[in-house]
Amino acid sequence: MASSQSNRIIATPSAFARDHYLFVQEVGSLQSLSPHISRRDNLSSFLFFVVTSGSGTLHYRGEKRTLVAGDCIFLNCREPYAHESSLEHPWELSWVHFYGKQMDDFYKNYIDQNREQLFHPGEISEFLDILNAIYEAQSRQDSCTEISCHKYLTDLLFLLFTRQEMGTPGTDSTRGKLSQVRSYLDASYAKNISLDELSSLFFISKFHLSREFKRIYGVTVGSYLLQKRLSEAKNLLRFSQDAVDTISRRCGFSDAGYFIKVFKKSEGMTPHQYRRKW
Repeated sequence: MASSQSNRIIATPSAFARDHYLFVQEVGSLQSLSPHISRRDNLSSFLFFVVTSGSGTLHYRGEKRTLVAGDCIFLNCREPYAHESSLEHPWELSWVHFYGKQMDDFYKNYIDQNREQLFHPGEISEFLDILNAIYEAQSRQDSCTEISCHKYLTDLLFLLFTRQEMGTPGTDSTRGKLSQVRSYLDASYAKNISLDELSSLFFISKFHLSREFKRIYGVTVGSYLLQKRLSEAKNLLRFSQDAVDTISRRCGFSDAGYFIKVFKKSEGMTPHQYRRKW
């Protein structure tokens, strides 16, 4: 007797898609008819699924988590996991397995920003719309299927970052505080700025500042400040006649030698070369 009814499409991407796109490995939906454990381990794949009704359990990283309707799960399938529908309330799921050459780095960044692998966004319709669009694109199998699915998977990743914060306690107040910090960095990038100074100025602990700044803006405070300094340096290199050592001081670098080293690492060329090219 079947343990579930499912509609699924298993895809085999082209060589071009494997090299350049996010690509679908499997997409579908199912309705559980009886409890059945699905186990996976060491797959080069990432799984996103939504519990659309019913309930069940997820075994992951040594923990057993109860899943209910409206829960969203985003997993790296290289790590072992298992999930099972409940007997009392058999679940329905919609899912996509996908991959791409940059996904391992993306997922690391996702985790580094303290994003949840299991979350309840309150509204799942946008996620389901994307999963349905992927399924329909895979059903068509025309010349635009792979690039369409790349676009839908990119939309999915965007939602995974943005929708988790909706309804999170303290999100608005935290964003307001960190917006002030960012405005200060934008105005004061030429100064020698430390986390201790920011902590004192904005009455926020260094740990909380570091963690939440990266979660909300995607980079550390130090990386944001460096990007701001480099962007202003490029502006001056293009639209002023200032010498490189003058530009380095105006943009908050300790000396011209350090500025040249950092600039070359970022842009792949020296400030003089950048000025000539642009």
